[in-house]
Amino acid sequence: MIAARITAALAFALTLTGAAVISPAAPAQAYGPASCVPGNPLQPTAELFATDNTATITDPTDPRLGDQLQQFEIEVDATALTELGLPVGSDLLDGIFWSSDTGQTTYERSREFRLACTDAKNLFWIADDLRVRYHQESVLSFLLLPAGDPQANGFTVSVPGIDRTRFHDALVADPVVRDRLGGGSVTQSGTLVLVADRADLDTVRDFVTGLGGQWDPSTLQYGDREFVGS
Repeated sequence: MIAARITAALAFALTLTGAAVISPAAPAQAYGPASCVPGNPLQPTAELFATDNTATITDPTDPRLGDQLQQFEIEVDATALTELGLPVGSDLLDGIFWSSDTGQTTYERSREFRLACTDAKNLFWIADDLRVRYHQESVLSFLLLPAGDPQANGFTVSVPGIDRTRFHDALVADPVVRDRLGGGSVTQSGTLVLVADRADLDTVRDFVTGLGGQWDPSTLQYGDREFVGS
């Protein structure tokens, strides 16, 4: 079923892009399948961290945090396809986010979406569409880039063994990290996922090790981090 969906999605994207390329009036573009990883069109080139939630949830036992976001996943995948991006999977996340405006943290269910054949232009279109449709202040996008790329202003890091409560308490207790990170997410298997500005790498590393987590440089990914709409 998954393979069939991916094949159909790729065929759909190829059809749309092909129509744009053969038009004599259309300038050369690098979006859609033209931005696929050579030899591996299903390899992710971008990530999105998104939710349909607009409420502030302060109770970690709130039943809304049990939402699997399955319908949301289908809708985001469809949105990606209309913008010539290829969805190749997503993971359910438990997020903790800090608002400097309200002075509160909120718990939130969200998903990390992996997109292939997606460049900066596609990614912006997709993220902005989701922001408007789901009434979000912003949607976090991350375009994967080589570490040496001048546009690689951010990074992601994965830290196993950090649960939601532990991360929440540490984030609330550290105003510097709280303001710099703004939050983070924990996978269903208990891995903390942080997306941060590259300039804050040392701060994030100290925070992670202070939590008792193991900082593993091999989990670092670099890219263009952007809060679309913020």
